[in-house]
Amino acid sequence: MGKIVIVESHTVNPGDLSWDSFKELGDVVVYDRTTVDELEERIKDAEYIFINKLLISEKILDKYPKLKFIGVLATGFNNVDTKACALRNIVVCNVPSYGTDAVAQHVFALLLEICNHAFEHSQSVFSGQWARSHDFCYWNHDIIDLSGKTLGVIGLGTIGKAVSKIALAFNMNVIYHSLHKHPDFENDKCMSVSLNELYEKSDIITLHCPLTSETKEMINNDALLKMKPSVILINTSRGGLIAEEDLKEALNSDRIFYAAVDVVSDEPIKINNPLLSAKNILITPHIAWASKESRMRLMNIARENLKAFLEGNPINVVNPF
Repeated sequence: MGKIVIVESHTVNPGDLSWDSFKELGDVVVYDRTTVDELEERIKDAEYIFINKLLISEKILDKYPKLKFIGVLATGFNNVDTKACALRNIVVCNVPSYGTDAVAQHVFALLLEICNHAFEHSQSVFSGQWARSHDFCYWNHDIIDLSGKTLGVIGLGTIGKAVSKIALAFNMNVIYHSLHKHPDFENDKCMSVSLNELYEKSDIITLHCPLTSETKEMINNDALLKMKPSVILINTSRGGLIAEEDLKEALNSDRIFYAAVDVVSDEPIKINNPLLSAKNILITPHIAWASKESRMRLMNIARENLKAFLEGNPINVVNPF
């Protein structure tokens, strides 16, 4: 049996799940975390490796002639030089669509916190504010109805569609901008628009597009100026989609109402990130994908990727030869 090295296990499995099913496929070695300096020693004899965010460059690949398979424990695989892998007959597989429902749920967790401030109101009760109240109720923030609001979805892939379906269940209107139109998904409550129209008409904007040279910092000062002053901006996709200094200035000058992000441009977040000094913003630590159920699906798909490769019928290959 070949050697399988899981070099970055902790974010996927901090100990509440098991890698035992992988042991049926080879001799498994698991490391919680691996630095670039540790990588060479840890995978020098490996035929199959699983990584998450570690950079696998062409220079690194030249050191591992035994390597046959790289499993990415994520959907994104821009940290792997897939062309260099193909030239060396190394198959690279990712894990698509494991966290669709989890991410869509997190979008609305962020949105509902902004609209209802449930946690802050609960905290005020425990601090005694309700007990001291002269009235049967009070609120410390305006409470916002979602019904009738327009949700602008940038990128109508699997997650964008899942978010849109939830929005429709809240009796919202959905407009979207995507590389491809989806006429089968459209109706009088959901329609395709230009990007400028989406910026201008949306009450809430949620980002679900990949980070490319075309989308990098697409949410910049020019885009923010086109949005309603009451808009809520949500990003659970990639931090690089937003020009963070521009967003900070827009929030602090009340040019937009609120933002909520689960991702930032450089992770883990640095103490000088502009968004940490913005007002009216929620920041969560890249956890939209991380429900236990979602992580179980990720591990199961990753295992099936290796199993299929060993059987000669690889699946979820991102670098076809």
